[in-house]
Amino acid sequence: MDWFPLWNSLRIAAISSVIVFFLGIFLAYETARLPKVLKGILDVVLTLPLVLPPTVCGWLLLRVFGARRPIGMFLAEFDLSFVMNWPGGVLAAALVSFPLMYRTARGAFESYDRNLTYAGRTLGLSNTYIFWHIQMASCRQGILAGAVLAFARALGEYGATSMLIGYTPGKTATIATTVYQLWRTNDEAGAMTWVLVNIAISAVVLISVNMLEDRERKKARKS
Repeated sequence: MDWFPLWNSLRIAAISSVIVFFLGIFLAYETARLPKVLKGILDVVLTLPLVLPPTVCGWLLLRVFGARRPIGMFLAEFDLSFVMNWPGGVLAAALVSFPLMYRTARGAFESYDRNLTYAGRTLGLSNTYIFWHIQMASCRQGILAGAVLAFARALGEYGATSMLIGYTPGKTATIATTVYQLWRTNDEAGAMTWVLVNIAISAVVLISVNMLEDRERKKARKS
């Protein structure tokens, strides 16, 4: 059995999750501090991929990074291309999973008690230290949950991924695209195998989220 789709899916999901993690935290932190009107506008823009069909997201990526588009032609001068190459899967997965990380992190930052920041400043702590050691520690439950959910979403992404990188065995195949191709060729046993693999991974992810939440609740009760 060719395990490339599993490796490729995990690779795409892991890299896109790292990107989404830091970008989501940064934009959630900055957005949470903006005036209400501006925050509402940015929130709509940053959350759009969550409600748009994945195929629409894939089409938009093709319009931007296609071989005949300005950005696509510019990247081609450096022998870079997101179309029909696995890095494009990272781009597609990051786009569709970003809202999960962003909204979860934003909710955590908005519920953060600002008095902790003020107290840290009176003690002479820098804003950087306060952010990483106080605010992030206080919001870690929501941030970790968002990161895990973003990873799970990226792992199961199909629509945008199939439009941008297609399906090439040994090159761009993922679990989701492999299931579809096996189903198209009436290989029910093969499709079922990959479905079970995906279910197992997703179950582990969800169990991890539940364990994180239970641990944080126990810590909160003790404190």
